[in-house]
Amino acid sequence: MVSSSARRLATGLITAVSAAYSLLALTYFLYGPGYGAVAAVATLAVISTHYLNMRAGLRGERPPAYPLTMVLQAFVTYLPDLLPGGMSGVTAPMLAGTLLVFLPLRWGGALVVLMMLYEGTVLWWVGVPTIVTLFYVTTVPATGAMTYALVRFTRMAADLEEARAELADAAVLKERLRISRDLHDGLGRSLTAIALKGDLASRLMEHDPAAARTEVGELVQVAREAAQDVRHVARGYRALSLADEVNRAVALLESSGVGVQAHLADVTLPGRSEEALAWAVREAVTNVLRHSRATTCTITTSVNGGALRLEVANDGVLAEPGPCGGGLTGLAERAAQAGGSCTAARTGAGGFLLAMEVAA
Repeated sequence: MVSSSARRLATGLITAVSAAYSLLALTYFLYGPGYGAVAAVATLAVISTHYLNMRAGLRGERPPAYPLTMVLQAFVTYLPDLLPGGMSGVTAPMLAGTLLVFLPLRWGGALVVLMMLYEGTVLWWVGVPTIVTLFYVTTVPATGAMTYALVRFTRMAADLEEARAELADAAVLKERLRISRDLHDGLGRSLTAIALKGDLASRLMEHDPAAARTEVGELVQVAREAAQDVRHVARGYRALSLADEVNRAVALLESSGVGVQAHLADVTLPGRSEEALAWAVREAVTNVLRHSRATTCTITTSVNGGALRLEVANDGVLAEPGPCGGGLTGLAERAAQAGGSCTAARTGAGGFLLAMEVAA
């Protein structure tokens, strides 16, 4: 994983920098074995606490016993300064990184500035040459900033990887919802039509074989359209024509004994709006055939300002409609995507009206 590789790289770089500062501590052996031993122990303590803190920081966590580990690193960084030839100039850059990583930047930055002033004052007081003093002073913010940047970039890589995984999961879920909605809206009408025409053909078989054969032929055509719809859903292609869908709806309703009147406004619609209205006609007709004993149905569109309104009204509602099912919920989602809304409600005298408005 990218985040794991970034974490390993950052850990290696921070460890390398810590090892480089450790080599500087070997110069304290020039003052004698005692100074060298103290420098070695102090450096080992600083590196140990620094490594513990940084490992936690790279994982986006607090180190164990925080803030004790940070306080301990500060303690072992400056304790040797109580002895002649103090060595905080060597170990302070690592502490600066810890402060910037775990404290708010305004507080961590302020403490790093104080550390710079302290190092500059102490080194100037003991007579260290100016160029050497500047080197030790500037390494404090430089190393601290580098450590902070490595940790932040590593955490950003981990967060981006997690975000990509979440987006992939969301895309999969969205596609599943699309397939589920399209199969419901598309196949619902087709299967209802197949069932109705099959029933009609079976009733006509004995006394009107010619009409029965006609119904069977239309049933086969609807079945082929259903198979085409499934292929379109699988490919994600859902371009529908409102006029074509209304024509199919009229033919289906009339073949089922429902009188239909269709009046469509002559207007060119954006693709998403036309698809939403076409799906609304398909769902409305499916509901008319399934949930009513309608004798009449009207399909009309009208332009009002910058919106186009579709109304599908029918009579013969059998009972009070219950909560919106998956089809009407899907229509509401499609209408919202087209910048509009969808409503469905019972009207007087046993009627029902489905209305959708979309951006024209």
